[in-house]
Parts: sequence; C-alpha cells; structure tokens
Amino acid sequence: MNLNDFEKTSFIGLYKSKIAHPTFGKKYIARFQLSKKRYMKVLGYDKVDNLTDMKAYSLLENYKNSLSVHTKEQKVSPKKTIDVKEPQENSQEYLKLKEENDFLKSLLGNYKTVDLVTLQEGIQKVYDNAQMQEYQIELIKMQDYLEKTGKKMIILFEGRDASGKGGAIRRMTRYMNARHYKVIALGKPTETQKGQWFFQKYIEHFPTGGQTVLFDRSWYNRAMVEPVFGFCTDHQYEIFMEDVVNFERDLVRQDIILVKLYFSVSKEEQQKRFESRRTNPLKQWKLSEVDLQAQDLWDEFSEKKYEMLKRTHSKSAPWNIVRSDDKHRARMEAIKIVLNSVDYEDRNYALNFEPAENINISVQKELTRMRKKRDY
Repeated sequence: MNLNDFEKTSFIGLYKSKIAHPTFGKKYIARFQLSKKRYMKVLGYDKVDNLTDMKAYSLLENYKNSLSVHTKEQKVSPKKTIDVKEPQENSQEYLKLKEENDFLKSLLGNYKTVDLVTLQEGIQKVYDNAQMQEYQIELIKMQDYLEKTGKKMIILFEGRDASGKGGAIRRMTRYMNARHYKVIALGKPTETQKGQWFFQKYIEHFPTGGQTVLFDRSWYNRAMVEPVFGFCTDHQYEIFMEDVVNFERDLVRQDIILVKLYFSVSKEEQQKRFESRRTNPLKQWKLSEVDLQAQDLWDEFSEKKYEMLKRTHSKSAPWNIVRSDDKHRARMEAIKIVLNSVDYEDRNYALNFEPAENINISVQKELTRMRKKRDY
C-alpha cells in the first residue's frame, strides 16, 4: 500500500486506509509516523465504516502503550535525548495547563478505567446532544404555534427494520409538550379492523386542533411489509396503491400538515444493528422474528420500496428520504424536515435549516440509485 491508499484523520500524523490491506488480514488499517523515517501500520477493522478517526486513534494509543511496556521489559535506554522545553513550575503557562488539566479530570472522573473508544464515543454524544438541543427548542416553538393556531400535524416514520425510526421519534419528542402530541405504533389488526375500510384504524388516531401525531409505521405497511410477508392479497395491495395518493391529498386539503419520512438504511448497517440486538442484553428485546428474515428478504423489500416511492410520491404529500446509517445526522435531518414544513413564529434563523444533500436525498435520486444498485 502506498500513501495514496490512506487519508488524513483529525489527529496529526495519523492516517487510515481507504482500502483493505492485502496482507494484514485484509483489514482497513491505521498508519502513523513513529519517527522521521519510520511509519507503523496497526491492525484495524473488517469494514471501512468501522475505522473512524477516534477508533484509529485508539489503535494508535494501544500500540504505543504496548511499545512502552516492551521497552521497560527490555530496559532499552533511548539512543538520543530530545530536549523539550517544559513550562516552568508556577509560570503563567504552567498554571494555565494545570488549571485545564484539573478541569478536564473533574469532568471525566476516573476515565482511565473506561475503554478509550467508549469514552470518546460518549464525549461525541455530548456534542451531538448539544447540537440537537438547539433544534429541539425550535420544535417546542413549532408545537406552541400549532396549539395557538389550532393546526394539525401528522408525521409518518417509515423504513426497514432497524433503520432508526424509533430513535428519531424519541429525539423529536424528548422536550415536546406531552399533552399535545402522541406516538402511534399499531400492532396486528383485530378481527373487527380486518372487516373495516383499511384506513379506518389510522383515522381513529388522527390529531385534533393543535395536536401532532407521529406514526411509528403507518398505512404504508400495506405498501411494503404486508405484501412481502403475504399479509394482504395482490388485489388489496393494488387498491391501496391506487387510493393512497388521493387519500393523502384530501388530508392536506383539510389543512392537515402531512410529513412523510423514509429512513433509508444500508444492508450492511442493518445487519450490524441486528447483530447488536442479538448480542447486547439491553437491546435483545428489539429483535423479532421479522428482523431475522429482513436480510434474506432484502431484494423483495427493495422492489416494494421502489414501487412505493415511485407511485406514492406526490406534490401534495412528498416523500422525504433520510439516509440513516449515521444515526445522529439522520435524526438532525428529520427534525429539520419537520421544522421546515411549518412557518412557525420566532424561528431562530441563526441555525442552519438547509438540507444536508448527502443525508436528505430527493426521491428521484433515490430511485435512480436503486435502479443501478440495490444497496438502499
């Protein structure tokens, strides 16, 4: 591998490979400068997405620590002493560094007992939460505006299993007034519901004036899940696909603000999240029989997803595609889409409400991608 096969990280002198190393276990590796003329490569990860800057830095630190232990065991003294100027004790620079050090230690606590990657990911979450809170404040303003004007809002959260719908809903509603929103996640239809008009069980949960209803999966079950698993007939599927655009157009004509979000997860990331559900005791409750079949039925779901986006994307009720492999960025983008759907008062225009083009994807771009390669 040569220099062109590596890219810079946010850490000086540390690089990570763009391609898997042909001999180092065919893994994506970290590379750093050990001395002026010597570079070291450290064994990394099977997947390039797993080798983040922080994890590459962790590999580096672990390797340096192993060198330090080895050096002590061999009692090898350095050939050359480097004269490094250290701040004099009680100097202004020394006192400033000490103050910063003490402050960081007070925040991190007994950080040496925590795995470095876990610590770094935890710190990153602090920054992510701080960024998100600015937009969560805007959601409260939006909710106040809906209540004041009596407007009604419906938000649909759709996507494959483990695409991040539930996490996005939790972040979106975290600080909202619970009296003016509700989250609906319907289970299997009852015998009574099976004999009703298909949309009736959803209409029962529609918002009143000033209320927001968030559907964790919606009537679009009939566009993807039901036909793939044989829970509806081909005739029922076709009727739904023909009727849903007019149904949604009528909702919008009745002054309901309708936002349709589709969380698009890659096959590789979905598999990774399923594995986490299988092995993590805190997440095992999430794993279902349907999840176990999702990877095997990937192509079938892709075909139905393609038809759904193509036939049910309309001017009055458009789809918003959110790439969801990066959970934080997907949640941020979903919140921005919702905020941009309402012209509420006192908007903080200092915030960036523009869509992130690599996360918020147009339907046409998504369909074009799917025609070429079925990886989303």
